[in-house]
Amino acid sequence: MTSHVGVRGAQYPVAGERFPVGLRDVGLVSWRDIEDVSGSAAAIPFLLAAVASGDAPAARNALERLQHRICQYGFVVGQATAVTVPFLWDLAQRPQTTCRAQILRLLRNIADARQWETTVAAFPKLRRHHGHHVEWECAARSAVRAQRGVIPRLLAERDAEVVHATKELAATLAD
Repeated sequence: MTSHVGVRGAQYPVAGERFPVGLRDVGLVSWRDIEDVSGSAAAIPFLLAAVASGDAPAARNALERLQHRICQYGFVVGQATAVTVPFLWDLAQRPQTTCRAQILRLLRNIADARQWETTVAAFPKLRRHHGHHVEWECAARSAVRAQRGVIPRLLAERDAEVVHATKELAATLAD
């Protein structure tokens, strides 16, 4: 059964009644029914799996491709961004993930994305045609903020790069 779970006004097709919270739940999302910045979001589960693989070069490559799909140029988010965020938080907490600091920087970029919100504030008539982009940005930012409770655990990590990236993310979330 496919239902729609809402995140701050946006609806995402998922199998079952609960919102995905960890990488084990990646199959709950109907990825083919949503879009990322480049089109169908169907590739996102495979990219997440590559990031989780433990193979550092493959993980970095997959994360770069994933970033292009969910936070292009570091500020353009899409429909699939908010539903991808819980998986990124899960990966950032796993010691075996080889690119945790980069994931935290991606989460910071998502938390800071306001391109459409700023544009629509300056030109309100654009909301008629691009209102869904504003909703996607709000949903993506909310998804990042929803799991900020893990920040203290990440600040206690031994990896200095992870701690630094976590501090940067925490500063963005404090704004």
